[in-house]
Amino acid sequence: MFVEERGPTPGTDVLIRKVESHLAALRTSLRGPELELAERLAGSLRELVVSTAQSSAADRGQVRVAVHYFVLRRESRGTLLPVRSLRVAQRVVDKVARQLGRPDLLVEPARELTPVLTGGDVPAG
Repeated sequence: MFVEERGPTPGTDVLIRKVESHLAALRTSLRGPELELAERLAGSLRELVVSTAQSSAADRGQVRVAVHYFVLRRESRGTLLPVRSLRVAQRVVDKVARQLGRPDLLVEPARELTPVLTGGDVPAG
């Protein structure tokens, strides 16, 4: 029996190009942990786009929202916005990955981007 394998649909190509284009722009402005987070977000989004190409419209819509959320985040105020923006995009991507039953695509931070101090912590200095 012959089974035809479908290639990526036009919608998936567009979404992947958007992710790749935005990542290329981020590579020119981000470094270190921020760039690593952007790379992981892009990787998860690419895989979500490909894995839902033949899924329901609702599932594809969730992925499309996550892609647009990642792509449309803009730097406009100071140096901290890109990190905050990427962290919020991470929450959106992780939520979509969980809803689609893909915990393997959660974007786990490799390390903290900014230290979090608790009441008893004293910053070194």
